[in-house]
Amino acid sequence: MNPSPFFTIERRKNIAILWLNRPEKRNAMNWPFWRDLPDMVAEIDADPKIHCFVIASKGKSFSTGLDLEEFFQEFKPVVQGEHADGREKLYQLILTMQKGINAVYNSKKPSIALVQKHCIGGGLDLVSACDIRYASEDAVFSLRESKVAIVADMGSLQRLPHLIGNAHTRELALTGKDITATEAFQMGLVTKVTKDFDTLLAEGLKTAEEISENPTIVIRGVKQVLNHGIGKTIEEGLDYVAVWNSSMLDSKDFRSAINGFMERKRPVFNPETRVDQ
Repeated sequence: MNPSPFFTIERRKNIAILWLNRPEKRNAMNWPFWRDLPDMVAEIDADPKIHCFVIASKGKSFSTGLDLEEFFQEFKPVVQGEHADGREKLYQLILTMQKGINAVYNSKKPSIALVQKHCIGGGLDLVSACDIRYASEDAVFSLRESKVAIVADMGSLQRLPHLIGNAHTRELALTGKDITATEAFQMGLVTKVTKDFDTLLAEGLKTAEEISENPTIVIRGVKQVLNHGIGKTIEEGLDYVAVWNSSMLDSKDFRSAINGFMERKRPVFNPETRVDQ
């Protein structure tokens, strides 16, 4: 794969760190972000040795969101198309931009977002697609699109209600206001707040390692069952997980767990893909 001007992937044992790497612009999301993110996630998904991935950013901020100036310069004819043909091009562009963040959400591998300082607009779209979110004390979150005359269209309005509730989502979206890491923790947007970025990264990698030690087939199943359950009744969710387990329960790792229980030994899962160094 050709290197991306926006992303780098770092591998640590069975964990990948997907770095947003445009620190000189506080990781503002220019076209290479939207173009390359689907490929970055696809590369992670295709590597069986990666069991979990972390999304983090180089520099002072996680992301200040869409690079409005650069984006408008590049796509002005599309954004300001006068006729139906032009409006359809803008519609297709929006769908294309949604693909990367959707790929994070739909990945069979769990993702952990680590947020420092600014997490604005598209940054919040990205972290809302992750399975777990941690933040440092200096983090500031904002669903700020309303302040730049845009209806958020990259997933926050669809995913945040399931994370923080409809009322919190409406308040953030309608006001465009900033909230602190403490407020994000109180409403359930993040589940851990650390004193600084170094501690944040260490905590994120610790959680990723704990996840990566579990059977990969179970990790995939948990994500799929949880995602499938959104918008469904409890009964529909229970039926789906019953179908899943009736197909997938008797795995090699399940047999290893049973043998370990009987022999009073801790089982080692994923031996064929496990990286110990």
